[in-house]
Amino acid sequence: MNIETNRIEYKQIVTDDLEKEVVAFLNYPEGGIIFLGIDKHGKVLGVQDPDQLQLKIKDRIKHNILPSALGLFDIILEELEGKNAIKIVVASGSEKPYYLKKYGMSEKGCYLRIGSAAEPMPIKTIENLFAKRTRNTISKIKSSQQQLKFEQLKIYYDASGKQLNHQFAKNLELLTEDGKYNYVGYLMADNNTVSIKLAKYNGLNRVELLENNEYGFCSLVKAAKQVLDKVELENKTLATITPKERQEKRPWNAIALREAIINAFVHSDYTREIPPKFEFFKDRLEITSAGGLPEGLSQDEFFEGYSVPRNKELMRIFKDLDLVEHLGSGIPRILQTYGKECFHFSENFIRMAFPSSDQASDQANDQVNDQARKTEKSILDIIKHILGSKPTTEEVQKYKEVANSLSEEQIKVLEFASSPESNKKIQEEGLNLKRHNDNFKKYIEPLLAMGALARTLPDIPNSPLQKYFITAKGKILLEINQNPMK
Repeated sequence: MNIETNRIEYKQIVTDDLEKEVVAFLNYPEGGIIFLGIDKHGKVLGVQDPDQLQLKIKDRIKHNILPSALGLFDIILEELEGKNAIKIVVASGSEKPYYLKKYGMSEKGCYLRIGSAAEPMPIKTIENLFAKRTRNTISKIKSSQQQLKFEQLKIYYDASGKQLNHQFAKNLELLTEDGKYNYVGYLMADNNTVSIKLAKYNGLNRVELLENNEYGFCSLVKAAKQVLDKVELENKTLATITPKERQEKRPWNAIALREAIINAFVHSDYTREIPPKFEFFKDRLEITSAGGLPEGLSQDEFFEGYSVPRNKELMRIFKDLDLVEHLGSGIPRILQTYGKECFHFSENFIRMAFPSSDQASDQANDQVNDQARKTEKSILDIIKHILGSKPTTEEVQKYKEVANSLSEEQIKVLEFASSPESNKKIQEEGLNLKRHNDNFKKYIEPLLAMGALARTLPDIPNSPLQKYFITAKGKILLEINQNPMK
């Protein structure tokens, strides 16, 4: 393991200062990670009874820190070097300063991460943060309706094996401080006026509308599932016959698309009463959510996966229902398939524009002439389409040479790794071979060296959780190889 940093803390066992470390990361602009079962030198020692320990940690963070940290932390069991360790992922909170309940908003209760340590927060900093504290959050906005029912929400929790008791409104933070339903409760209620638009156009702009679907007026969880189902239908697999074989490909990567949809639902700025919007065009899918980047989060930090949940209450509920895997996982998963250029930021909105695959777009326009058009496409156009910039003559020639040098097995690896896959799965299912280190060195390692393939965990190359996925360069090489020019 690496040494401790400003975002990583190691603890051999759970100590009395666990909450202090959590508070320090909640108050830190980038959040952080606490590993339990690892000593200060990075040696993995493991933990005993991890299931019981996870429950104990969750209970301590829930009851000993204010404002509420629910929805701002994840507790994950990980196997490191054959031993059980616990990983606590802590997001940066929007209601700073966070503090230890028993000591209040004081130097003894407030902490901030400085270097690799949690240091007491000076009174002046506490006062400045409190003055800037976000008060206009959806948990503090009183619902315009108070006769709310939550049968849909209860059904989803039951289906996830997590029943809601009579205290669920308080536990899920659906109430204001004076016990009235807040806007979170309104969004989760069976009936509301929140409309989710999903439109489909017959072109590259919004001139010719084909479909105008409207979801919502129900629990936000149900609306999200309705949109996921509709997008899944639109993202149906299309077949293309190439000179080599029949290929089946979806217009969009299903994993990235799901993450983008859930991200839009969880992180939209509902204080403006503007829900997310989904639009299908002939060549792309656009997902627009209200609100720019959260305060204090830069674009670089956004792309690196630093989590600053805009609506921690929604994040908590979506995580409970397994719609969110863990904090900060969404954007990195999207970037495994789509580049940063797909994201567009403004002061009031974030828009994600995902181009559809060439095969899907061409087949939707004219399936009969699809192969003819692809064959006529120049190498220059292929590179420009994928990278978004015009290559030099030397770059075009280099791509062509490398593409022609790929073996049949390497081409299969690139095709199979359209979404992240393990070494074992690539060899056994993609290549139909028995897993062997020689196969890795012959077919996978050269693709990594040339940048056509990448690791999901580049800093831990030998991790048992390691997977491999095709890069933009790999997509270019694959496209050239499958569409040889006359």
